[in-house]
Amino acid sequence: MSTLVTGIGELTTNDPELGRMRDAALVLDGDRVAWVGPAAGAPSADERVDVGGRAVLPGWVDSHTHLVFAGDRTEEFESRMAGRPYAAGGIATTVAATRAASDAELEEGLRRHVAEAVAQGTTCLETKTGYGLTVEEELRAARLAARWVDEVTFLGAHLVPPGADADGYLALVSGEMLDAVAPHVRWADVFCEEGAFDEAGSRRVLEAARSRGLGLRVHGNQLGRGPGVRLAVELGAASVDHCTHLSDADVAALAGSGTVATLLPACDLSTRQPLPPARALLDAGAEVALASNCNPGSSYTTSMAFAVTTAVLQMRLTVEEAVRAATAGGARALRRTDVGHLGVGARADVHVLNAPSTTHLAYRPGVPLTWAVWRRGVRER
Repeated sequence: MSTLVTGIGELTTNDPELGRMRDAALVLDGDRVAWVGPAAGAPSADERVDVGGRAVLPGWVDSHTHLVFAGDRTEEFESRMAGRPYAAGGIATTVAATRAASDAELEEGLRRHVAEAVAQGTTCLETKTGYGLTVEEELRAARLAARWVDEVTFLGAHLVPPGADADGYLALVSGEMLDAVAPHVRWADVFCEEGAFDEAGSRRVLEAARSRGLGLRVHGNQLGRGPGVRLAVELGAASVDHCTHLSDADVAALAGSGTVATLLPACDLSTRQPLPPARALLDAGAEVALASNCNPGSSYTTSMAFAVTTAVLQMRLTVEEAVRAATAGGARALRRTDVGHLGVGARADVHVLNAPSTTHLAYRPGVPLTWAVWRRGVRER
């Protein structure tokens, strides 16, 4: 079944040859983009959808989420808003609730959050394990996640569980736990931060994961300057996420590498951290992605539009830069070439705004603008 999407007032393709187009059309054939061009020259298709001059862009690529969880951390949020500083240890609250939940409960929460994201234009999702922290629980999380999202990341190195021996847990994560989970994930991640894993421990986990054929990701430089960015670049990680506190050397290292700086502004606002230096990163030539970091403790949102709006209004990105970071940037952070753009052959992930241009994402902050979504060629909304 092919679909002609016509009447596009503004089309953001993220394709270097096509760029941004006016009065455009797309043909979706199955799960792929089959044709892109001026509406006047569009070929016929099995069905036709006229979007009435609205803006069309690739679906959001959310390259950093934590969706396999149970429980609620509203009290922690309220306490933080009253002045208590954020600390990594709050993760243990979610670990306890997640371990106590049934498979059905975890899967229902996962399904609900994915549906919520898709309804807002997100069409490609990564999510992590990391709220189980035992071999059995991390394996359970990986298997459940693989049913609902595009990319699964092993994050056994999220936190040392309360009462566990740090050295013993590090050996478990980089050995038996990794071996159990590796067949079900594509990536491994580590929370390289004070209160979580230091540089030596982070390196051990990442090198063990690489030896099993997994791609690497790093949580780094969230709570202060540290070794996360440097370690990610040295080991060739696909992305280093947070990047809230960067030195000039960190910015230069990212600009000279293939490691994407994935920025999570909703998290920084929720934890009352400074926003990351997005403008400095882009000006230096670094690749930047935006992601939601949806999780119950520090960023309980599935709204990529919120991340885009914040990047424009508070982080000094242009709308075009922010949209690219939330689409093509996320695809780059996941090392994917099939999503994040709307060139011929791309996955048919299409987001239609109830607005004439993407500028309205920042011009009308907080207004729900998603009008239609196609995911893998199937209309979801």
